[in-house]
Amino acid sequence: MIRRDETATLALADWVRDTLDGAETSFAGQEVLARRMGAHLNERLCEAIFWTPELLEARVPEGDVYLEVLTPREPLDLQTARQSVTFDIERVPMARVDAFSLVAADGLTAGTREQIGSFYRLAYRGADAEWYHILDPMAWSLPFGAFTPAEFYDVEALFADRADADYWRQFAGDAPHKFGPPVSIQQIHVPTATAGGTLAALTALYERLAERVRRGVELEPAERLFAGYDAVQLLPVEPTTVYEAGPAFWQEEPGEDIATVELMRPDTTNWGYDVVIAGMSTVNPVLLESGRPDELVDFAAALHTFPRPKKLILDVVFGHSDNQGTEVLNSYWFAGPNMYGQNMNYRHPTVRALMLEMQRRKVNFGADGVRVDGAQDFKWWDAEAETLRHDDEYLQQMSDIVQEVAGTRYRPWFVFEDGRPWPQEDWELSSTYRAVIENQPDPDVFQWGPLTFAHNTPFLYGFWLSKWWRIREILNHGANWISGCANHDTLRRGTQVDTKLNINTRLGNTRMEILDKAYDNPAIQIVTYAAFPGVPMDFLNASARASWGFIRNQDDRYGVKVVSEEAISLKWQVDEYSYSLPQSFPRLKALGFEDRESLVRFMEFLPALVEVTDYDLNVIAKLLNEVDPPLDGPHPVTVATLKEIARAWMDDMHEYCNVARHHAQLSPAQTKFNHELREFRRARPWLRENLNERDRFDYRRPVEGTVLFTSLRHGPDGEQVYMIAHMEGGPTGEFDPLRLPIDGLEGFGWEVALRTPPIGGDYISGPLTLHDSQGVVFTRRP
Repeated sequence: MIRRDETATLALADWVRDTLDGAETSFAGQEVLARRMGAHLNERLCEAIFWTPELLEARVPEGDVYLEVLTPREPLDLQTARQSVTFDIERVPMARVDAFSLVAADGLTAGTREQIGSFYRLAYRGADAEWYHILDPMAWSLPFGAFTPAEFYDVEALFADRADADYWRQFAGDAPHKFGPPVSIQQIHVPTATAGGTLAALTALYERLAERVRRGVELEPAERLFAGYDAVQLLPVEPTTVYEAGPAFWQEEPGEDIATVELMRPDTTNWGYDVVIAGMSTVNPVLLESGRPDELVDFAAALHTFPRPKKLILDVVFGHSDNQGTEVLNSYWFAGPNMYGQNMNYRHPTVRALMLEMQRRKVNFGADGVRVDGAQDFKWWDAEAETLRHDDEYLQQMSDIVQEVAGTRYRPWFVFEDGRPWPQEDWELSSTYRAVIENQPDPDVFQWGPLTFAHNTPFLYGFWLSKWWRIREILNHGANWISGCANHDTLRRGTQVDTKLNINTRLGNTRMEILDKAYDNPAIQIVTYAAFPGVPMDFLNASARASWGFIRNQDDRYGVKVVSEEAISLKWQVDEYSYSLPQSFPRLKALGFEDRESLVRFMEFLPALVEVTDYDLNVIAKLLNEVDPPLDGPHPVTVATLKEIARAWMDDMHEYCNVARHHAQLSPAQTKFNHELREFRRARPWLRENLNERDRFDYRRPVEGTVLFTSLRHGPDGEQVYMIAHMEGGPTGEFDPLRLPIDGLEGFGWEVALRTPPIGGDYISGPLTLHDSQGVVFTRRP
């Protein structure tokens, strides 16, 4: 029996009332309340607090508001694709204080790693005598996603006995520990990082790798992809949007005391940034093999107990919500539409406090650092000045949060993606990429640098000299920037470039080879790791020379349009051989696109028709049916078949992008070189600092058809690091890199530290000829 504990409920109501009445400001009171929002286990009781201003607006009496608890009659299996479950429903009356509905209830089962807890939501009876529901956006566990009842979870058990407790205890002290930047970062999209596509599968990968490192065995190319980094940054792991047109993961036939529910294991594919804000405290169930949020704790522990501990960086998305967020959050959360969906109402004290609390809870899973997506989108409307203003105070509050893991209080390292004044038309010219750095007093606040932001195309002729002014900024201001050209955004943008532009054909014989080498380029890597200041970051899919794109299969209304914009990636990432493989593009083949050329032809027509018809699906279908000779694929083409093709594209591309599918094609020489380069950087942490007056960075002049970068840097111990890299153009002709007229290069004692493939180990000095993407790193000690 689920029942209300009257004494505890009244005490909880008094605490809420005292907190609101006694706070110096409204926001200060909401900050305190936020810590206890949602459902928490307090000894045997479930204490639940919901923010429900919509009930006040609708004048729903307190006596019609309940905590609704759903208990399955048979044990659930979260690893089953589909199941039909009967839930017993019990409702406990809730009390109300101001805009908060609350109760302390006895009899609920708290979820743990081993057992599934009770499901819950707020239920209220409308004037029409029908039942309506409010979901918990602050939930700790959402096995079926943010649009379903939450699971009551034992949070103390979630964080207790973590395998990395000793790692955290070493940072304990009287004041909160402040984490600084790592030496290098690997960016990972969990669903495409392993064949399993879950956090558990990724944890197992790191545990195996750790054991091989301890044993001192020679790593294989696929293992070297993950080795040598000091931090792992996961693309967002929050719950995302769901299928617009269904099916829902929780399909309920309600009754008065029971509910029959068709449950579907969440299986959406998403690149992580289509969040709905609700559920940000927990983990996207699509990423959980077991359905337990404990998998994120396990992953953090696997990194922290690595032979050389790695930091965990979580990517959080609080700058916007997809429009689907309006289906699960009340209207007070939002401040109007934007290009992504909805602006968040940052100035509302409750919204502000709850979002900061969501962040605190998520980072307490065990993250050392936080990357903030789209910080330029944190804005509020100044009605007096009639203008939008950046909410830098909110960004400061994000980085001021004190976390606690295993008894250790700390402040994470923070990095912001902020390209303001984006989306202003001249943002690529006018953005300084230093707005947050200059506005926050913390010297360890970082931003994404200009070559890390979107729209970088290192496979076009003239790219490097066209970016020279930005490179000079990196050299002078880049100590607090993330550097590198390959990340989830730049690689995606690269696949959308018109293939008729001036492509650097020296990078490869095919477009696939050109794209792969552009974003896993030995010369760029040498410049990034042996010359540029800041913190280098690599994207796993780029390092593995795997495919990548805008992966999201939930769209119904705009799915066809999204695919039409992504269709050009066929020319960049898919050749006839890769398409022909049995495991590649099975859904599109089943729809009649049996070979690559048939799909390419269809995708040539689709983007053009999307544009000329202003995305009228009925007209697009009609015109596609009239193409002569007829297109391959479903016949006749209808709006429904267009949506089916779009869904098949997204699902097939998601599988095609999986890194595990590309292991066999990895170059042992290239993966070994990249690993050695990371170790080289780690041994010289001083390279993170801006160039000083003794350092030199330039390109050879006159250019004469070859962009040749040179760098000479001086360490505090007297060591010199000299780098020369062929960025683009024809071969240099034979020359001696140590005889160039660079101040400080004179003299003897230089030794080769790194050579890009295919320069052999027999080269130790003297004349050589460099080709596109080749380079050498020399060192000299005093």
